[in-house]
Amino acid sequence: MITAEYFYNKLTEKGVGFFSGVPDSLLKDFCAYITDHAETQNHIIAVNEGAAVGLACGYHLATGRIPLVYMQNSGIGNAVNPLLSLADNDVYRIPLVVVIGWRGEPGVHDEPQHVKQGKVTRSLLESMGIPYAVLENNEDGVNSQIETCFKTISETGSPYALVIRKETFSPYTLQKKEEHDAVMTREEAIEEIASNRAGIIVSTTGMISRELYELRDKAGAGHARDFLTVGSMGHASSIALSIALQKSHLQVTCLDGDGAALMHMGSLAAIGQQKPRNYCHIVLNNGAHDSVGGQPTIAPFIDIPAVARACGYTKVYQAKTKKELQKILAKKNEVLTFIEVKVKKGARKDLGRPKSAPQENKTAFMKFIKDQK
Repeated sequence: MITAEYFYNKLTEKGVGFFSGVPDSLLKDFCAYITDHAETQNHIIAVNEGAAVGLACGYHLATGRIPLVYMQNSGIGNAVNPLLSLADNDVYRIPLVVVIGWRGEPGVHDEPQHVKQGKVTRSLLESMGIPYAVLENNEDGVNSQIETCFKTISETGSPYALVIRKETFSPYTLQKKEEHDAVMTREEAIEEIASNRAGIIVSTTGMISRELYELRDKAGAGHARDFLTVGSMGHASSIALSIALQKSHLQVTCLDGDGAALMHMGSLAAIGQQKPRNYCHIVLNNGAHDSVGGQPTIAPFIDIPAVARACGYTKVYQAKTKKELQKILAKKNEVLTFIEVKVKKGARKDLGRPKSAPQENKTAFMKFIKDQK
């Protein structure tokens, strides 16, 4: 393993002066080190990977220096457009170091949503014409690869990627921690929602779907009425919208996270424009990317209920306590509704993962919907 400090220092010695991206579990130690050591204006945790590339390009245009963008490989899709139509050698030729966590690496056990992305990570970079290296886990190897990286950037003026395997970095604990006034845990909030909402639930990726799954087990209930969006961060609300429009007799609840809602916030506008009366959109806001190391989001600085109201949601609420949440959930959901629930960061150490495969979840969920007359 190498330390995040060593990697960070080697990059900054080569002139990297700006960092932006979306946190990843394989990069959490490196991301935490950046948070603790980069100047605030030179480290922006972006709402999505494409935005991170845009921020990095702006930094280069303003300073002439080399920026760094970090992401999980699942975020390559969000970054393809600006990488190819902005930073590419055939367009503006903007030098970037792109650091990518390699989830689903072939031969390494991972969750099902990462398998396909892991298989095609290298070929995607090759198809985009982005030179890359899989980072070594020793200092000599890293030194050589960083030299090659910056030599290539100097020659081409274009992006170069460093792909990071599992357990490349030794552990580093984030020192800067944001304090929030939430009193409910996310699991407590989900338990209230799951036991009080009729119809179906579409839950977002990460801890929320894992906790919902275990809470159903705890209650002795089945999982057929829940669609666990284990991948595709930021798209659960759109999945739920389409179901609500097609099945107007069925109550549809979307369990979203603050990071996911921010990633594709334009979806709120589409939901508000359609105004399905049977849709309740709930954002569990803990101000953090909890499943990938607890890096902060910008959600604590945004009035998300005001955004929902501006987008056209008919009823908008905020809950900070269990009693407030229970009172809101007791109301009839007869119009498009938005609820922001303030929750604590963190999860149980023994939190498990869904035992059913995604295809099994889909089949049971579709049958449940079909049986609702």
